[in-house]
Amino acid sequence: MKYWLKQIAIFGVIFLIMSFAVDTWRAKDIDRQALPELQGLTINNEAIDLKALSFDQPVLVYFWGTWCPVCSVVSPSVNTLSKHYPVYSIAMQSGDNETLKTYMATEEYQFKIINDDNNDIARSLGVQVTPLVMVIDQGELVSYTTGYVSLFGLWWRIAWASW
Repeated sequence: MKYWLKQIAIFGVIFLIMSFAVDTWRAKDIDRQALPELQGLTINNEAIDLKALSFDQPVLVYFWGTWCPVCSVVSPSVNTLSKHYPVYSIAMQSGDNETLKTYMATEEYQFKIINDDNNDIARSLGVQVTPLVMVIDQGELVSYTTGYVSLFGLWWRIAWASW
């Protein structure tokens, strides 16, 4: 039993180190200190300024696409978290607003979406991989991860920023 616990602990540490290294490499083009203005209209024509909202409390920003297979696994967790924390998403190359509204209704997702059909917002941040989750607090990027992330991982990132 002791042997297996030690092996699990070693595997866990190696996994965390590799995950951090991959996230760092994938997000190497993102400027953590000087975020551009993150403004836009949601698919329901609500004006959003994500950077300004982050001065009230940490904001989770989720870059995704309807075409992204990993996003279809992460989006339900993002949706669950959006019921308890401020979550805004940026849909990359996923069609017009009506297409996104239909998709959201079909999937029963409730999080708010800014449509980035031309990738203008993603390009301004250097986002090249989806899904990408950022936590912005006080106008600065405090956490980010790419690829699969669990509900616990999402919660941990926004809770960490809240402290």
